[in-house]
Amino acid sequence: AQNRISAHSVITDVEPDDVFDATSYSSAGAASIGESAIRNGEIAVVTLAAGAGSRWTGGAGTCKALNPFAPLDNTFRTFLEVHLAKSRLIGKEAEQTIPHIFTTSYLTHSPTQDFLEAVKNYQYPGTLLLSKGQSVGQRMIPTERDLRFAWEETAQQRLDEQQEKVRESGRAALINWAKESGQASDYTDNLPLQCLHPVGHFFEISNLILNGTLKQLLEERPQLRTLLLHNIDTLGANIDPTLLGLHRQSGQGLTFEVIHRRLEDRGGGLARVNNVPRLVEGLAMPDEEAEFNLSYYNTLTTWIDINQFLKLVGISRQDILDNNTEKIQTALRNLAKRLPTYITLKDVKKRWGHGQEDVFPVTQFEKLWGDLTTLPEANCGYFIVPRLRGQQLKDPAQLDGWLQDGSAQYVESICAWS
Repeated sequence: AQNRISAHSVITDVEPDDVFDATSYSSAGAASIGESAIRNGEIAVVTLAAGAGSRWTGGAGTCKALNPFAPLDNTFRTFLEVHLAKSRLIGKEAEQTIPHIFTTSYLTHSPTQDFLEAVKNYQYPGTLLLSKGQSVGQRMIPTERDLRFAWEETAQQRLDEQQEKVRESGRAALINWAKESGQASDYTDNLPLQCLHPVGHFFEISNLILNGTLKQLLEERPQLRTLLLHNIDTLGANIDPTLLGLHRQSGQGLTFEVIHRRLEDRGGGLARVNNVPRLVEGLAMPDEEAEFNLSYYNTLTTWIDINQFLKLVGISRQDILDNNTEKIQTALRNLAKRLPTYITLKDVKKRWGHGQEDVFPVTQFEKLWGDLTTLPEANCGYFIVPRLRGQQLKDPAQLDGWLQDGSAQYVESICAWS
């Protein structure tokens, strides 16, 4: 309940002037600016691949990025291969290689590194880097209040009488487990990797700075000006020259891509909170129904002006090149303190052996990238993009529709396989 915005806040849909509709927009000028930036090597792609993919697997700790999830061009492709194929095509067309960075965590770094070595980086011609996470969280036993809030005070499907009894019995057992295990204490009764968690995608660009990856990029390409940040499951996102040009023309520090909302799009969106446009996470909504009044869903894909972001943090390019660690760490901590911290419930599998396993709810804390829109000096803007570009694959149940509604064909059309 503490995640939520005050019930006294006024949450309304955004106004037409708050967003720029790029769904059918074409501009030779903007495209020319974008194409020139790509040819000059002024952009790199950052793909978020640090999460455990718990929604994809139903609680198992895995590397979603390595999953050969669907047949594209007659071969099952992993998420990694798809994203590299998109950057390969853009690089070919611009006759310039695109640096591509995958963010990782304590859970996904070694498997991702080993996998890429095994497949020889899919013969990717450009710079390919892994940005290793510098932060880790300790999962906790949920409190009875957390569980009752999630199960009894939030809207959910009502089952038939017998199914409802079974569900209530299971939930009562889990509440009892939380009480006996010690509410809000550290979760340690599992494999060590299942007891820890990545701490949210806000930290991924911070990690890029702290682990030396951005320093390496700036030394290799002093002309680098823009980063395209997107989620591992946003398969349609690529370096679109027109969108890049529009971002440059806008002068915005952070440009977030949103799509028209459908009923199945849950998890927040673009809203006016007390008359100020910003992204609102679903778990921060004071009223669950408020989310359905919003026209646009947040894809998390973000065009980042590097200089403006560093200014927001309170550091400069030179601080990064000089490896001014103490100043950088202090500045990043101060920025993080200005953003909310969310407590979320996640399902985690406990395997007992002999084919036996249980799924337990645990709590973990996260800070989220979209909350940067709450800072006026972040200079944020919003582009409406086509659904084929912005939709996300969060659950294997979406695959059937994704393969049949033209989404897979669209992704194939913006890829160049090795």
